[in-house]
Amino acid sequence: MTKMKAAMAAVLVMEKEGITTAFGVPGAAINPLYAQLRERQTITHILARHVEGASHMAEGYTRAKAGNIGVCIGTSGPAGTDMITGLYSAQADSIPILCITGQAPRARLHKEDFQAVDIASIAKPVTKWATTVMEPAQVPRAFQQAFHLMRSGRPGPVLIDLPFDVMMAEIEFDIDTYEPLNVYKPTASRKQIERALEMLCTADRPLIVAGGGIINADAPELLQQFAELVGIPVIPTLMGWGTLPDNHPLMVGMCGLQTSHRYGNANMLASDFVLGIGNRWANRHTGSPEVYCKGRKFIHVDIEPTQIGRVFAPDYGIVSDAKAALQLFIEVATEWKKAGKLRDWSGWAKECYDRKHSVEFMRKTNYNTVPMKPQRVYQCMNNAFGQDTTYVSTIGLSQIAGAQFLHVYKPRHWINCGQAGPLGWTIPAALGVRAADPKRKIVALSGDYDFQFMLEELAVGAQFKLPYIHIVVNNSYLGLIRQAQRGFSMDYAVQLAFDNINSPEVNGYGVDHIKVVEGLGCKAIRVRTQQEIAPAIKQAEAWMVKFQVPVVIEIILERVTNIAMGTEIDNVVEFEELASSKADAPTSVAPPTISMLD
Repeated sequence: MTKMKAAMAAVLVMEKEGITTAFGVPGAAINPLYAQLRERQTITHILARHVEGASHMAEGYTRAKAGNIGVCIGTSGPAGTDMITGLYSAQADSIPILCITGQAPRARLHKEDFQAVDIASIAKPVTKWATTVMEPAQVPRAFQQAFHLMRSGRPGPVLIDLPFDVMMAEIEFDIDTYEPLNVYKPTASRKQIERALEMLCTADRPLIVAGGGIINADAPELLQQFAELVGIPVIPTLMGWGTLPDNHPLMVGMCGLQTSHRYGNANMLASDFVLGIGNRWANRHTGSPEVYCKGRKFIHVDIEPTQIGRVFAPDYGIVSDAKAALQLFIEVATEWKKAGKLRDWSGWAKECYDRKHSVEFMRKTNYNTVPMKPQRVYQCMNNAFGQDTTYVSTIGLSQIAGAQFLHVYKPRHWINCGQAGPLGWTIPAALGVRAADPKRKIVALSGDYDFQFMLEELAVGAQFKLPYIHIVVNNSYLGLIRQAQRGFSMDYAVQLAFDNINSPEVNGYGVDHIKVVEGLGCKAIRVRTQQEIAPAIKQAEAWMVKFQVPVVIEIILERVTNIAMGTEIDNVVEFEELASSKADAPTSVAPPTISMLD
C-alpha cells in the first residue's frame, strides 16, 4: 500500500474516473487539494472569476459531451454558497457535476471559525448527495461513491466538503487496484414494452414526446430509429431539442407556453395519445394538466420512479433508462411490423407535417424596422449559422424567442438550463462547452441583463483562449419580467437604460458593452441594422481565429417587444403579427431533407 495525503487520493480517484478538466477558484481551506493538482499536472485547471461561474462552466462541460462530468472547486464559506445556484441548475436538469469545497479543520467546526459554514446541509436539497468527509481514510471512497451516484439512475450533482486537516492527513491507498463502481440503470422489461405498444396501437393520432433523458442516456439515434420504424411524429421538449433534427419530417415542433412553435402546440392538441420518454412534464411544456391531458392517453417512460405520476398520473408508467427502453421498443416494434401487428400512422404523420409547413402556423420574422425587432435577428442567425452550430442560452425573452425561431439539428447542440434558468449562466456555460470541445462552432445567446450578470467570466475566455461568438440582443430592459408585469399594469424596476456620461454613442441604452468587453480582453462589435449582422458574424469568426478569444456581437433592439406566450397550450397570446405568406417567415421551418411526399 502507498502512503499519501488524503487530498492526493482524491486527485488520483478523479483521474481514474476520467476527469481531465476542472474549474475553480483556490483559497486557504482548499489549498491542500490545489497542491496535489499542481503536483500531478494531470487535470487542467481553468480559473474562474466567480465560483458560481465555475459551477456553470462545469455544467456546460458536462452538457457538451456524453460521459463528461464537470468539476467545480472552491474554498470554504462563501465559495460553497456561491456554488448553490450551479448545483440547483444541474439538479433541476439531471446534469452530473462534482463540486468540491474546502472546510475549516474538524476541531474548529461549530466554533465560529472564519468562513466555516455547514455547506453540506445547505447543499442537500439541490444535490443527489452532499457530505462533509470527517475521516481521512474515507476521502477516496467518498469520491468513488460520488461518481457512482452521479452516473446512476437519474443523473445529478454531488458536493464533497473536505476539512483542511482531513486533506492534509496521510492515509494508505492503492490507486493501482482502484476500480469505478458499476453504474445502476433501471431497465424496462419486454412485457412492459409489449404492453406499451399494445396501448399505442389503439391510438389514431399518437405522438412521441422526447425529453432530455434521451440525451442524457446518449440515445438520440435510437429515438430517431424508433420514430422512423413506427412512423410516429415527435415533439421534443426544450431539454430534448435536437434528439431529432429540426429538418426531419417526423419532427413536428415543440409544445409549450413559451419555448414552443404554433404548429407544435397545434399538433399536440390534435393528438389522442402521447408516449413520453425521458421527460418530466415540466409546466412550461404542459401548462395545466387539465388542458394538456384532455382527450388523450399517456405512457410515461422515466429513469426515476418517483417522477412517474409526479405532475399527472399517466395511463401507464415504465421505470427505465431511455436507452434501454428504446432498444427494447425497437426490438419488439421490428418484430410486430414484420408480423403486420403495427398500425399505419402515415396519414397522421402527414397531417402533422402539413401543419408544420403551413403559413397558418408561422410567426412573422421578416421585419425591416430600425431599431431591429428580435424576430429579424433570429432570421439572420438562421441564415448565417449552419447545422453544426451549438447554441448556448439561459432564460429570458432572448431564450424564448430563440427556441421559437432558431433551428437545432443535433443532440447537445442546444445547451440550455431549462428548469432553473439563472441569469448570468450563459457566458460561463459557453466557456465550459468550449473547454469540452475545442473545435465545435459555439454561439451563445443573451439578453443584455443576462449578459451583465456574470460579464467578468469573459476574462476567463481571454486568459485561457476559449473563443466563441456571443450574440447579445440589447433592448436595455429586463424584458421577460417587464412582459410579466403587464398583468400588474406596471413597468417598474425593470428599466436598464440610462444616459452613460462616458459613452454618449450608446444613445441612452446605458452600459457600453463594447468598452466593457474590450476591457476584459475580448473583442466586440455593435450593430444596429439587419444588413450589418452577416458582416459582423464574418468579422467575429475571423477575430476568433486570429485572437482566440470570445467575440461579442451586440445587436441594438427596439426597447419593447412582447414575445408570444400564454397560460395554456391552447391559449398562447401572439403579440406580434403572424405571417401572411412564406416570405414573411423565410426561415420559420428548417428546409426538409426528406419530404413526406417522397
